[in-house]
Amino acid sequence: MTLPSTTQRVLLQTDFDRFARLSHDDNPIHCDPDFAAKSHFGATVAHGMMLYSCICKALTEQVGPGVVQLEQTLMFPSATYVGDRLDVNLELEADAEGMLDIATDVSKVGAGGTAVPTATGRCRVVAPSAPLPGVAPAPHSTEEGDAELYGLRPGMSASTTRTFATADLDEYGDLTGDRNPIFRDDLEARARGFKRRIVPWPLLAGMFSDLLGTRLPGRGTGWMKQSLRYPSAAHPGEALTATVTITRLRAGKELVNLATRVCAADGRVVCDGEALVLVRNLESKLEQKTENT
Repeated sequence: MTLPSTTQRVLLQTDFDRFARLSHDDNPIHCDPDFAAKSHFGATVAHGMMLYSCICKALTEQVGPGVVQLEQTLMFPSATYVGDRLDVNLELEADAEGMLDIATDVSKVGAGGTAVPTATGRCRVVAPSAPLPGVAPAPHSTEEGDAELYGLRPGMSASTTRTFATADLDEYGDLTGDRNPIFRDDLEARARGFKRRIVPWPLLAGMFSDLLGTRLPGRGTGWMKQSLRYPSAAHPGEALTATVTITRLRAGKELVNLATRVCAADGRVVCDGEALVLVRNLESKLEQKTENT
C-alpha cells in the first residue's frame, strides 16, 4: 500500500547551513561552495541526515503523530543540490500488530519531471497506538579489505560527546517541519511510553555525520549508505557519545566501511549501525593535489 506522497520543499543553501550548525557537521561539500565546486559534486549538496529528516516528517504526517522508529536503512544514489524540489514516498510493505515495515524514498524532480531517487531505503516503525517493543543492538560486520587508504587504516576510530538541549529539538522541528509530539512535549512522550521527550532520530544519526564529515575519514567525505537501529531512546540533557570505527577499506573504489554507535552515559546504546562512505573528495587529498599542480 502506498501512503500519500508528501512534497517536502525546495532546499536552499541557508537550509544546508542551518543543518550544519545543528548537527555540527560543517563538511565543506555542504557549506563551502568554492570547495564543493572542485569536488565531483560540482556544487554544495544536502546532508544525508537532512534528507532523513524528510522521511521522519513524512512518517509523522502519514503514519501519525507518536510514530516511533526502530530501524532505518539509507542509500544516497544521487546528490541533492540547492534548488531541488523533493518528494517523499512511503510504501507499506508489512503490518504485524502495529509493527510496520515501510519502503522509504526521497526523490528530486529531474528533467522532464522524472523522479530521481536521492535517499532510498526501508524503515521499521511502531504505529502510534501500538506498544513499544525492545530492540537489541546488532553485531557489526567485518570483511577483508585493504590495509591503508589516504592514511586511513582499519581499527582507527573517532568519538564525540554531546548533550542536546530542548532548544536543539525546537530548532530541528522548525528547520525540518517534523512535528512529532514525542520530540516536542514531555506529556506526549510519557503517554507514548517514554520518560520525557526524546531526541529526534536524525539528530542522533547526525552525530555520525559530524564525525564522518569532519574527523574520520574527514572533511570532504561523502555518505553512500547508512544502517540505523534504535535500541533505546535518548533524552535532552543527557551526555551522548558517538563513535565511528573503520572496519574495511577498499582503495580501488575509494570506499570506507565504519561501525557506528551512540551510547548514553549509563552505557545503554541509543543508536548503532554501519556506514559506507566515499573519500574521493577528502579535503587533505584535494589540497595536496592542488599543491602538486
